[in-house]
Amino acid sequence: MGFTRRQFFTLAATTTAAAMAGCTPQQKKSSDSDDKPSSSVDLEEFKSLTLDMGAWNYDEDNDVYYQLGLQYCLKPASKIYNSLSIYVPGKYFTAEKNGKKYTCKVQEKAVVGSFTASTAPIAMPINTGTLSPQACPTEYSYEGLSTYLEAGCIYVYTGFRGRSAGYDSASGSDDLYDGGSPWPAVDFKAAIRYLRYNASSLPGDATKVFAYGFSSGGGLSAVLGSTGDCESFSPYLAIIGAAMHDIQGNELSDALYGSASWCPSTSFDVADAAYEWSAGQYVTSDSRAEGLWTKALSSDLATAYGKWINAMDLLDADGNKLGLDQTNNGIYGTGTYAKIIQTELERSADNFARDTSFPYTATPQYFDDPLFPGDPNLAKSRGVETPSAALPNDASKSADSQNQQGQSEDQKQDQTQLQTQSQQQSAAASVTGAMQVQSTIFDTADHYFNSFNEKSAWLTYNLNRQTVSISSLKDFSAAMRPASLGVGAFDSVDRSSRANQLFGIGEKSTLHFDVIMGDLVASNTDSYTQLTGWNKDYEEAWKIDLALKDTLENDIATRVNLFNPLYFLSGTADGFATTRVAPYWRINEGVQNSETSICTSLNMRLALAHYKDVKDVAFTLVWDKGHVLAERTGNVATNLVNWIITCATQ
Repeated sequence: MGFTRRQFFTLAATTTAAAMAGCTPQQKKSSDSDDKPSSSVDLEEFKSLTLDMGAWNYDEDNDVYYQLGLQYCLKPASKIYNSLSIYVPGKYFTAEKNGKKYTCKVQEKAVVGSFTASTAPIAMPINTGTLSPQACPTEYSYEGLSTYLEAGCIYVYTGFRGRSAGYDSASGSDDLYDGGSPWPAVDFKAAIRYLRYNASSLPGDATKVFAYGFSSGGGLSAVLGSTGDCESFSPYLAIIGAAMHDIQGNELSDALYGSASWCPSTSFDVADAAYEWSAGQYVTSDSRAEGLWTKALSSDLATAYGKWINAMDLLDADGNKLGLDQTNNGIYGTGTYAKIIQTELERSADNFARDTSFPYTATPQYFDDPLFPGDPNLAKSRGVETPSAALPNDASKSADSQNQQGQSEDQKQDQTQLQTQSQQQSAAASVTGAMQVQSTIFDTADHYFNSFNEKSAWLTYNLNRQTVSISSLKDFSAAMRPASLGVGAFDSVDRSSRANQLFGIGEKSTLHFDVIMGDLVASNTDSYTQLTGWNKDYEEAWKIDLALKDTLENDIATRVNLFNPLYFLSGTADGFATTRVAPYWRINEGVQNSETSICTSLNMRLALAHYKDVKDVAFTLVWDKGHVLAERTGNVATNLVNWIITCATQ
């Protein structure tokens, strides 16, 4: 039987019900062109955000006009982060020199690549995989920009705050600025609104904004893509003085046209449970060793995820509801949802077998941050002389660049963690900065695929058909995607994770946020106390943290929802159909990425596939790739730009 996305399902457990609770944003889903001016608005309110068209710089060698450090809101929390830079192909302007600057006007008939000056899309990178704050560039470099600009794109590099609060010493203020959810998205939305406020002066189609990122940056891209014009963000936007209407009084939109992500880390309401279901529950070492209370928590989280899936409205291609069934040992290990994952893995392996020439050298890689072009200081700080549009950063270096003058707590933690990571890994970093381990050469495809059956026979390769069959998700997890994070992979028991920072409040820089985990701790305290490792402080820890509220009196559950794409894409949630969702999506996931559950990206793809306003979801599960900018074939930047061109010309 098929179900429509608007049907709501009864939640199977109180933990699930609590996780889905939170804010109920109301949305007036009008388009920019349909919005009527309000007689009550102050038409001069955002006049100071008007772009100075006489202040352009010009790179004559590469024919690029650019402006750096444009403040995009009236009341910036940080001058370092609440600014953006714009890079425009030279053909889109006619210019007149005025001293060291240029006064520019749009050349309407100009053509670059597939676009005219009025149809060019806007590309906006998210250059952090850990949600450290992203600073606006203070220097210009053309390195890496050619792929985007020569294709006709307008390139906009915006700053935004990161996953925790910080101090902006560049402004001379000793005040702590807010950070964490939802502020990175708030800042990015304000930047989009700034571009649309100045759309009449700039070349390009301001309705076609594309944001893209990796890991937690990919998660931010997904949040932006799913929360366009969400009214729950309006009070946050007002705090920083984001442009809410144009000079004629028409309401401005912050909706994306396209969202792209690699290995997205998001949906934190259920991230811990998903991680235990897909990988953690099969492990019996470290924090999951028998006799530890965290082993029991791992099993309980996995069970909670099975119930959560059965309460969701995820559908297959034919509109049938997906679910999980319990096996004899009580594990939710079979069912149509598990079969979907198995099918996607087999398709990924088939593609790899057909794309790959043997002998093949397998070289596992890992990195924390991408390195999209636009900020030469960032490239220097990450150990790369010039940024490459297609390659990762040096994971052994500091997380951000010139921002030492206003370094936040998340940057300091990143620097410490990355230095420790570098010291613990004996293999040297590659020239592009990706951490690598020893390579393995496989002479044939049969040799390669059989290597995964060392402990159990779960994968079969058909040489003649070049197809792969997978018999066990448990064995897949053990062989290719084992749990690399402890129990509480995101909401750490000791509040030490980056996600704990994302939901911190002010001086309370790390807080618990997982309602499901909190409910499990509360309901199973008596049994957990009998196991090793339990601390009496755990009993109240989640209850205390989850009750805390931010500047706008929103609790943790509300802030988790605001940073959760599925809250706005699933018919089981109050946020469903209340926002303007991006019509185009690109999601690439590395099969061997153990930093998140394989369910995270798949659930987004399933939800988007049946969302009425979504026109296309390009989902690729990339075999033999881990926590990297995973691409099936080709170059990251080229593939991304080709996708942008395809979407923007439809």
